[in-house]
Amino acid sequence: MKTFILVVFTLLGNLVFSQDSTSVISLSEYLGYVKTYHPIVKQAGLVISESEAKLMKARGAFDPKIEVDYNRKKFKNTEYYNKLNASFKIPTWYGIEFKGNFEDNTGSYLNPENTIPEDGLYSVGVSVSLAQGMLTNKRMAMLRQAKLFVKQAEADKQLLVNQILFQATQTYFNWLKTYKEKQVYEDFLTNAEMRFNGIKKSYEVGDKPAIDTVEARIALYDRKLNLEKSRIKYVKASLELSNYLWLNNNTPIEISDNIIPDVNTHNTIDSVLNTSLFNIEEVDFENHPKLQSLDYKFKRLTIEKRLTLNNMLPKIDLQYNFLSQTPEVVNSFSTSAYKSGLNISIPLFLRKERADLKLANLKLQDTEFEIKSSKVILRNKLEAINQELESFLVQNTYIQSVLNDYMAMFNAEERKFFMGESSLFLVNSRESKLIDAKLKAIELENSFFNAKANLFNVTASVFLD
Repeated sequence: MKTFILVVFTLLGNLVFSQDSTSVISLSEYLGYVKTYHPIVKQAGLVISESEAKLMKARGAFDPKIEVDYNRKKFKNTEYYNKLNASFKIPTWYGIEFKGNFEDNTGSYLNPENTIPEDGLYSVGVSVSLAQGMLTNKRMAMLRQAKLFVKQAEADKQLLVNQILFQATQTYFNWLKTYKEKQVYEDFLTNAEMRFNGIKKSYEVGDKPAIDTVEARIALYDRKLNLEKSRIKYVKASLELSNYLWLNNNTPIEISDNIIPDVNTHNTIDSVLNTSLFNIEEVDFENHPKLQSLDYKFKRLTIEKRLTLNNMLPKIDLQYNFLSQTPEVVNSFSTSAYKSGLNISIPLFLRKERADLKLANLKLQDTEFEIKSSKVILRNKLEAINQELESFLVQNTYIQSVLNDYMAMFNAEERKFFMGESSLFLVNSRESKLIDAKLKAIELENSFFNAKANLFNVTASVFLD
């Protein structure tokens, strides 16, 4: 599919990008676009459609049916037989089936048991499963499971959408990180250029030795090198971000150079990711989509176990049909004219049924263990993330203090240098330490953002409905 360079980018009706100015795309706007147009998010909706189709299929097992059985044999101008059997069946819930039937049989060699009145024979009756299939059967079990599958699909959809939003959020944070790193190198490249030009002029008038211009030029090209590296990282991060941006017609788009991330994301991240009021003691694990999905799976397996238990009962099917030549006369159906049947089937060893029951029990136990372990894993993950976030607050205090001290030392060393009381080596050294501190602060902020994203992912709180 053709990829378009984003020139004019309208987002949520109020964000317009232009070529001659930079425009900010916030985390909220970006994720809103991802949730609305990303193909995988749309694909998650197919899970619901599939489950609803399966539910319709299961309900179809209870649809009334018309059956026609017609057989005819003619040989050497002799009609051996001409048999018509048409029926209308209505399945019901508890193993009961109502049936209306019409038979019309003729022929020279018709089996005597198929001989009926000249105008045909009508019958109405019922078939009942008295043991296996009465309280539950495959048809009933499939419908119950299909209803649970629709609910499970809703939970699975939320998990799938949550996962793609989590990945998109991490990508945005990486884009923001590389942008800030590039800004740092751009700022210090400007400093290096000003310092080099100043030292060069001082050398030309005889105030500075030639070696100082060499050292200043080394620092200048080192800053240019680092800036180029950070620029490439930013370009790669921008292209990765573009993987999550699509238009309404399933067309991928690419972020242009004048689109930048929101550098004040720390002010809005909690409201966007719905993590501002997080309290691990108030987390309702029972309503977590992962556990809800497993719970619906457990219920479906319970239905399967009941069906397996029911299959261990003997098959006892009873049929009873009232017969009449004149169906238009209600009183013509009586107990004096009937057709009945009884079918009994009992497996002697029940090896297949006992094996199915054992497998059903194993599946239930496996799912039960998975539910218990998932609860523990979720709680421990949330506790770990909570501790991590608290640690980041402490670390941020330290890194800000270090950053301020390095800034003060650099400014002081630079003033001393221009007053002739320090060397260019010390200025460059102080500046390198300051750059490292700024990069560490950016890295720490990125780790903090990713911890917030992990919290959003573990709690599975899909937003922007």
